[in-house]
Amino acid sequence: MATKLQKWRNLLIPINMATRTGTVFHQRLLHNGPDTIEELLDRHVVKKEKSLHDDEEKLSTRQRLTSTRREALSLYRDIIRATRFFMWPDSRGVLWRDILRQNARKEFEEARFENDPETVTRLIIGGRDAVQATLDKLVEKQKQQIAKERHVAICLF
Repeated sequence: MATKLQKWRNLLIPINMATRTGTVFHQRLLHNGPDTIEELLDRHVVKKEKSLHDDEEKLSTRQRLTSTRREALSLYRDIIRATRFFMWPDSRGVLWRDILRQNARKEFEEARFENDPETVTRLIIGGRDAVQATLDKLVEKQKQQIAKERHVAICLF
């Protein structure tokens, strides 16, 4: 739009020049300013100098956020996979699988808008440790159960 205005200004100036007693009069258009608010702000607001350091910093921040987001999603998927092994009901008759999934969802939703990278990393590491410890305990209990069943089977014969 600015180029169209400039084109019209260039056309109007020669037409509107008149000579009176050796002086030249120019018609002054009302609209000599910026065409949009963005142009006005660009013209009058002091801008921060962009440097390569800022771009690199933004890129590293984006990569870090993408990385932690990917890790958080991976952790959530691992939790969902791990809950498949909890098929027995609690005292109310609700499967432990469903209870664990609800609790995991609740914790992830509570930490959803956490911006501090250190806190996010701490939560992810704590979640990984908890999943691994839970699976280790489950495997140990299953080994004990299998050994107990074998012992009972041997005693019956």
